[in-house]
Amino acid sequence: MAVKRVVTNIGPVRPAEAKAFYGDILGMEIVMDHGWIVTFAANTRSRPEVSFAVEGGSGTPVPDLSIEVDDLDVVLEALAAADIAIEYGPAHEPWGVRRVYVRDPFGRLVNILAHADRGD
Repeated sequence: MAVKRVVTNIGPVRPAEAKAFYGDILGMEIVMDHGWIVTFAANTRSRPEVSFAVEGGSGTPVPDLSIEVDDLDVVLEALAAADIAIEYGPAHEPWGVRRVYVRDPFGRLVNILAHADRGD
């Protein structure tokens, strides 16, 4: 037996706001839309992961989601253009990531990060 994917389900939502944040700002594609559920995915191959934490690192709260991107500066520009407040960062963390915390349209705390050794 092998886990093929891990999916985070967030509800209740307003699909247009989900598309504006996860689609327009983070560049994720809608891969399933049944009206009652809309699923976004990155156009990359990744392995399923799930984390359990007592804090978010550097004394921050545990985020609801962590999303790794290849270029954090592009995301920072999109967040600024959309007037989305940054709650933490941008910070260069001692474990080799650069990241920010923001709230998605549904109040979820999202950790958006790029690994320093992957071009950011």
